Amino acid sequence: MTPLAERMRPQRMADYIGQHALLGDHSPLRKAIESGRVPSMILWGPPGVGKTTLANVIANTVNRPFRALSAVSSGVKEVREVIEEAKGKGLFQNATILFIDEIHRFSKSQQDALLGAVEKGWITLIGATTENPSFEVNHALLSRCQVYPLEGHTKADLEKLLQRAIAEDVILKDKKIILQETEALLRFSGGDARKLLNILELLVSTEAEEWIITNAMVQEWMQSQPVHYDKDGEQHYDIISAFIKSIRGSDPQAAVYYLARMIAGGEDPMFIARRLMILAAEDIGLANPNALLLADATARIVHQIGMPEARIPLSECAIYLATSPKSNSAYMAIDTALDKVRATGDLPVPLHLRNAPTKLMKELGYGEAYQYAHQFEGNFILQEYLPKEISNEHFYVPGNNPKEWEVKNWLEKKWGNFKKST
Repeated sequence: MTPLAERMRPQRMADYIGQHALLGDHSPLRKAIESGRVPSMILWGPPGVGKTTLANVIANTVNRPFRALSAVSSGVKEVREVIEEAKGKGLFQNATILFIDEIHRFSKSQQDALLGAVEKGWITLIGATTENPSFEVNHALLSRCQVYPLEGHTKADLEKLLQRAIAEDVILKDKKIILQETEALLRFSGGDARKLLNILELLVSTEAEEWIITNAMVQEWMQSQPVHYDKDGEQHYDIISAFIKSIRGSDPQAAVYYLARMIAGGEDPMFIARRLMILAAEDIGLANPNALLLADATARIVHQIGMPEARIPLSECAIYLATSPKSNSAYMAIDTALDKVRATGDLPVPLHLRNAPTKLMKELGYGEAYQYAHQFEGNFILQEYLPKEISNEHFYVPGNNPKEWEVKNWLEKKWGNFKKST
């Protein structure tokens, strides 16, 4: 019997649940699909948010040939076969839609095999990935595709899906199923629609006259199941979250434990290394600038040596970051500055800071009165660098750690009351 999640996969846009911002009535993607002018695209989001379903719905809506491959089981040979088959079926608006699930698992050569066919219009590529396309899809292919991030399902989306399955599925509609409580169902699904339907199907697979689904029933059933690390599901996100928060919280014991959980579960070591680079900049930052250098070196070493040896530099880096002083001052500074840019728009750069490559610009005062810092004692001179409208703003506030105490004292010594450091 076909699994419930597959039986409930919608075939029409009207039946698609979720992604309201991306697929709203007046959204660019919705208009493109309804007009038949579908661009090549990468659908990026966590498992179970509807990437495969959306690809099927698009193909059905535009009524074009549709082929699906999985990067786990397919290679260049299969890709070239689809391309050869697609050549005679039309170009661009009539081109075959090729859906590649888990496209991040394709090697560079496998991705390169798609380039010519996408560019010439023989195929419209729809790739699905749970990983950041900027890291996992080569730039040549990425430049030929639109990237659409898909969001996790809302509680309302998931409850609607449950009710629809119970009311409309060919098997469940003949059973007496009462959804008395849904909190545990939603929690264990982790926003993954496929997992939600799988749990529901298993809950009602026993012989009974009726099934009253409660939180206690779901909790008991789930706890009786063997625990595995699902590197494509909820546990992937839970454990990387615990790993990051343990390092941020300066607990090396927990950091190494969650690192071991990921390694034992077959997590991609480069995914872990990238997370360590982000953490080094976001959570340690200027309290210990060497942390970012070590994280960068770790990523390069992990890429070069691979597993199982890569576990050692990953462990070293995780422990180093966990035991480093912490500061998010650089992270807060750029986000505060971005908020100000959004609020104030394109403020004019002060005239004395502008470049003056032409005579007219010089006559207009560009660069006039600029004071070259290296001509003054200590290579410093008091002058304003911010637009006058925000001259008193402070985006960078030194963190509370020894390294940034030195920075704070230096700023106060240089700027005094002209521009305080806090």
